Amino acid sequence: MEKSFYYAVPWQEVSYLREALAALEIPFVLEQDDQLELNPGEVAFVFPNLPIRQFRHVYELFGQASRLYPQ
Repeated sequence: MEKSFYYAVPWQEVSYLREALAALEIPFVLEQDDQLELNPGEVAFVFPNLPIRQFRHVYELFGQASRLYPQ
């Protein structure tokens, strides 16, 4: 999967978000990588480029702008 953007979220929210994304059939991976801007206790939901409909669902689910995945 080519990684395009990510959202950093607290571990407490991972289960809910993972279930919601699976129900919407949106591809993602979870990462905790030093090159990502993560605070202690956060994990990154990483996404490939998505069709606009899927991107809209992701944006609405996370409620904020995403961060670009470092190249």
